[in-house]
Formats: sequence, C-alpha cells, structure tokens
Amino acid sequence: MTALPQGSAPGSTADESAGAEVAPDPTQDTADTGADTVDEATAEAAETSGPGADTDGAHETDDADDADDADDAVDADEDSGAQDEVEGEAGTAPEAGADPEAGAAPDAGADPEAGAGAGNGSPGDGSPLEGEAKAPELTEAAAELAAQRELRARIEQRKAEKEAPIPAGTKLSGQAADLLAAVRAVESGEKSGTAFFAGPPPAPRRPAPGPAQEAAPARPRAPEPAQAPATSVEALASVRDVLTRGGAPETLAVRVTAALGEQAAERLGADPWQLLAVPGVRPEQADGFARALLGAECRPDDERRAAALVGWILEQAAAQGHTALLADDVRKALAARSVPDPDEAVQQAVAEGVVLVFQDSLAQDPAGLEGAQDAEEAEEEAEPVEPVEVLLGLDRYALAEESLADALARLLNSPVGDDGSVWPEGSELVRAVAASGLVAHTGGEAARAESAAVVTAAAAAGLRAAGAAHTADGQRRLAELTGPLAAFTVAGLLSGEGPGRDADGALALDVLVVQDAAQLDVETAAVLAESLPDGCRLVLSGDPGALGPAGAGRVFHDVLAARICPVVASRLPDPGPVGELVSGIGIGELNQVEAPGKEVVIVPVRDAGEAVHRCVQLLADSIPRAFDIPVEQAQVITVGHGGSAGTRALNAALKQRLNPGPGRFGGFDPGDRIAYAQTPGRTVTGTVVGADAEGLRLDCAGTPVLVPKDGVESALRHGWALTAHQALGMRWPAVVAVLPGDAAQGLSRAWVYTAFGRAERHLSVVHGVDQALPRAVAEVLPAPRTTRLVPLLHGLLKPAEQ
Repeated sequence: MTALPQGSAPGSTADESAGAEVAPDPTQDTADTGADTVDEATAEAAETSGPGADTDGAHETDDADDADDADDAVDADEDSGAQDEVEGEAGTAPEAGADPEAGAAPDAGADPEAGAGAGNGSPGDGSPLEGEAKAPELTEAAAELAAQRELRARIEQRKAEKEAPIPAGTKLSGQAADLLAAVRAVESGEKSGTAFFAGPPPAPRRPAPGPAQEAAPARPRAPEPAQAPATSVEALASVRDVLTRGGAPETLAVRVTAALGEQAAERLGADPWQLLAVPGVRPEQADGFARALLGAECRPDDERRAAALVGWILEQAAAQGHTALLADDVRKALAARSVPDPDEAVQQAVAEGVVLVFQDSLAQDPAGLEGAQDAEEAEEEAEPVEPVEVLLGLDRYALAEESLADALARLLNSPVGDDGSVWPEGSELVRAVAASGLVAHTGGEAARAESAAVVTAAAAAGLRAAGAAHTADGQRRLAELTGPLAAFTVAGLLSGEGPGRDADGALALDVLVVQDAAQLDVETAAVLAESLPDGCRLVLSGDPGALGPAGAGRVFHDVLAARICPVVASRLPDPGPVGELVSGIGIGELNQVEAPGKEVVIVPVRDAGEAVHRCVQLLADSIPRAFDIPVEQAQVITVGHGGSAGTRALNAALKQRLNPGPGRFGGFDPGDRIAYAQTPGRTVTGTVVGADAEGLRLDCAGTPVLVPKDGVESALRHGWALTAHQALGMRWPAVVAVLPGDAAQGLSRAWVYTAFGRAERHLSVVHGVDQALPRAVAEVLPAPRTTRLVPLLHGLLKPAEQ
C-alpha cells in the first residue's frame, strides 16, 4: 500500500501543524499515564511518531525529537580520582552549570519496537501503527466503573426480554422457576399457601461502632477489573485478514478484537477509522489503513473519520489530565487534522453518541457577586452575560465526575452530629472533622501527622476509623502513627483489604482519612466516595504543591476551589534544611539554606556525561560514606526516562557499578533494583530475587511479588533512578536530584517541589540547568486541567462562607 506521510490526511497535501494538537504545554504538569506507570509503550510511541506526537507522556517532559539515542548517551566509567562531592559545597544556592540545550528534553518511555511493522516499516512513511504500542491500561477504579455500566446494560436487556411473553414449553429459570414450583406445590397439596407468604426476615443490623484497631470483619472482595472475553480463532483470523489488506501488522489482531469485540473484522471493514479505538494508534496511521482499504473512496471529509477523530482527541486530552475539552479546542484540533467542516464533525459525533456535550457557566469571581443582594439588582448592574462554556467529554469521565459530585454532596449533607460520639479535645482539624462529613486538609510532609491524629481521635471516640495513602511507602509511614490495623493504600482499600462491608455494601467505616489526596484521579475518587456509607466522615488531606495525579481530573484542587466544605491549612513546617528549602520552593522562592551537616549539597556539572558520572559517584560512594546511608536507602530522581541523563541512561550506569550482570531474565539479574507498576500511576520499588517458569520474582518492601513473563517488558524498569512522578508518595533518607542541561524544558515549580521533597535527611542536586532552575520555581506553574467537578459541586451545594 502507499501510506500517507506522518501528519497528512486522506486527500491532503499539506503537513499538519504540530502546534494544533490539543495537549497542554509539555513544560507544564500534566498527566503522564504512560511514563509514570512504567507501562511505557504508549509514551514511547511519541519517540517515532513525528511532530505533534506527544500524547500521554507530556508531564514527564517528552521531547521526542531528542530522545531516540538516549540509551547511547551514557559513559559510566568512574574516575577514581574524582572529587567527593558531598564534602564539597553545601547549603548554597545553585551555581551556574552547563547552558540549557534548547529543545532537548528527556522522553518518557521504553523503546518503541512493539507494534511496529506496518507497511514497509520505514520510519516516517505513515504506515499504520508504525512504532506505536499499547496505551496505558485501565485503573482499578476505571475497570469497576466499566463493570457497573456493563451490569446496567445487562439489567436493561433482561428487562426488555421479560416484557415479551414466554413461549409455551420454554424452560424457566431463576425466580420464575421458583414461583412456578411454589404454585404447583400449593395446587398439589404438598404445602399450604401460607408457607410462601410469611413475613420477610429482619434486615441485618449494622454493626456497632468499634475502635479502628479491632480485627476487621470478613468481607467479599471488590469486583476484579473486567477481563476481556476470550476471542475465537475465527474472529482473530478475520481480523488478521483485514489488517493485512490494510497494511497493518497481523500482531495487532488481539488488541483490535479486545477493543472492538468479536465483530471487529466487520466493523473495520465498514469503518476503517475505528482502528483509532485501539490504544496507541494515531490518526495518520488510521488514515493510511483506511486509504488501503477504501482506495479512492477515502476522503478527509468522511463522516466516519470525523467521528473517530473527535473520540481520539478527547482520549488524548484525558491522558493529559482533562476530563472534558472546550468545543472550540476540539474544532481547532479537527481542523489541524484536515477535517473540512469541524462544526459539522462535532455535531455528527454528538448525534452518534461518540461524545457528550455539556454547558457550564463560566467561572466567576465570588467577590464580584457579593454586592448583589438579589437577582434583580444583579441583572441591572451586571455587564452583558458571556456565553456559557460548551464542553465535550467522554461518558467514562462524565459518569465519574457526576458520581463523585453526588457522593461528596451526600457525605456533606449527611448528619454526623447524632452518632453519639464524644470526640476528645484535639487540633483544629480534629474539631472540623467532628462537625462535618467532608473536610479538606492541606500541608506538606509534616502535616501527615495531623491527619493521622484524626484516625486516632476517631477511634478514641468509639468510631470505626481508617487511613489510606497513595503508595505502600505512604501506608508504612501512616501505620507508624495510627497502628498497622488502621492504615491501608487506596487501591488496597478498594480491592478488599481492611474494614468489612455493611448490609448495604458500603465500607464499614465512620471516618476515612485519605492522605496524598492530590494524587486522586476522578475515577478512583468516584469509586472511593461511593463506597462510603451515609454519615461517614471523609477527610481529604494532601499537598497542593505536588505534582498532580497520573489519571484524568484534579479532584483535590477542585474540592478546594469549590469551597463547599471546611478547609484546614496546616501550620506545621517541614523540618530541617531540606524542609526549609522545599517550603520556599512551594511559594516560588529558591532560597539559600543553612546546612551545617551538609543536608543540602549542590553539585555543578557542565554536561550530561558529567551529570551521570557525579550521580553514580554520589549514590555508590559519597552518600554511604559521609552519612552512613546505605545505597538501598538512597534514590536518584530525574526529569524523564529518555535523554542523555534520563532514567534509562542513569540506571544503565548504576547497574554497571552496583550490580553488573548480563540481564539473564528479560534484562534483569538477581539483586537488581526495580520499579514495578501493577496499575497505571502507582509504582512500587523492590529488588529482583530470581526467576522461574512463571515469571520474575521480586521482593517489594518484604512482600513477595511475581511478575508474569509476558508483563516483564511492559511493567518493569530498573529502579535506581526514577522520575518525580514515579516517586510520588514515597520518601527516602537520601535523594540525588539530577538536572542535566537538556532537562531545562521539563522543569516546573511542582516538579522541583516534588523531587526535592522526596528527601528526608539529605539532598544532593546534580545541577546543570543554570538559571532554568530558579526560573522554573518562580514562573513555571502546572498546566491547567479542564474538569467539570467544580460546577457540578456548585449545582448541588452552596459554597462555604470564607
């Protein structure tokens, strides 16, 4: 086939404008579902997809044009006479290093061989699915929401079937069969009719409140993520045939059938652009596939193409953290894809149910409305009303946001003062929780003790209380304050760990404290809030200065912005020189700090090669010798996965120094330090123990973990060096933050705040970005995310008085 060039539409001769992509600025904080989860295939696809290909790895700073040779850019040889950097300059402001290399920034993924091979396979020829790989998998919360939608569909189908009469002779089942058996028993005299009309058994009583540290009652496990149904051999063969005719690799057949179902071959034959529903496929590749199948009938104004592009654009926006997009932004993106009539395309997509349309009032400054005493006065004095925002969104995120808003309103409106509890005297946060069903709590690392104290106070009041953190490391630190029986991870709480369920299926809790609330995406938050019973108190405690969640939404920030519940700001400063430095970064100031014990050390470097060299020296020698901190308790954090000093280059050098080996098990050896992502957005660190026929065996903080053989390549990375997004929710006694010159574009205040804040006792900054670091701290704020949660909450609740 003759595939289209990258960035061209059917029938188009002009290249697309890369800048027209609907995606936040890659220098800002957005959602990196691919890079941060170590399921890197989708993020890696950006490396070979050409201009405008940065889709879901943006907030790991993927400048794909400069990332292809990342693995070759490291020289790990150690200089035995190198200066011991920890004994050098301490506590000073960053010094000038190498000049930032404009346009060069680390990428966010692993090598993109998977999924390549369409057409002639030559780079940049527009062959379908060239260099692309699968997108991030659904989170547990997303899978549960999908299961709920599937259940409702089955219920509606059964209702429709019941409306029709049952043909004579048809075998009954379920309640109908039981009813028929009962009627026959009465008619035959075997039983009396009264036997079937006794009153219903009394409903089970809700267990009495008890301390959170009591053994949790047994409960059924939460629904597992929905599994794709087995695909028949015939269906796979049909899909392979269609893919071959369209010039796409046959190896995509399994992914295509998983996305489009058993009728995938027929659906692709009727609408080739449905290939965009397969994770990792880009429009230029779907265009080439359609042109091969349709020939001269393939046109840029095809309605099927327009509808598929609208859905794809919104999926890419969700990967960047948005739950919806302005209709105007969608039209601009369609125009960049050579759609002749973007307005008609949007209308067609809405009519076909591809997307949902929402009309939300523009945000208004509450202070500007205080002077209006009634509606008439407001109408007389107000300027002409601006048109409402028209947003487009996918039903998946619309359902999650609406469910979350309803659940938060329910908790806030539920009476909590009549539960008979007598709370002990406590902090401002404890008093707020005692009086309200929903409380937001902000603060840094030191503030975690305040929210943990709420769990202890609630247990003392005779209430069932628990706390949940984002990571296993956060759970460990929480357990040190609350006791092990009251500390969980959010994922563990939703998957069946911890408290039981009451008679209505809700978590048997009276108080739930969620730490790391800034990491809650909208789908996880919706499932969590819906799992809480009426009268339960929910505390969302987080650090608004940290990087945002890996998934779509900005739940914690939206709750704060909506002002619908009490907000308690912690006044506890983070301790020590590291805490002082991080606190200043949080308000946009990169200050000098006194570090008499060399708690903060700046290591200037000239180029990326020297940055790698100094990083290895610090981790392997200087920090263990100067601070008595073992290598296992020190962590390297850098801006991205690719680039000359990204995680791949750093991990290669660190493995060569700390655990050299041939990589016998999928590139890993026993003793290797790893980063493992079981689900998108949640990374755990551990060590390789061994391997067998079942897969690779890990030790993750004392917990044995088995990674199946087919998941090693996609879910595992070496873990001596992580990105800041992977490190969210975790802390180490010592941290080495590596800032090479080509990482300047990836820096932001939130990134620096998060990376530096992972250190407990010692922070070394390998600094080669010159003035880009103070400029990022002072000026580069997180990119805004378009969400609907605030107006949804305002539609249900009145903003609180300030």
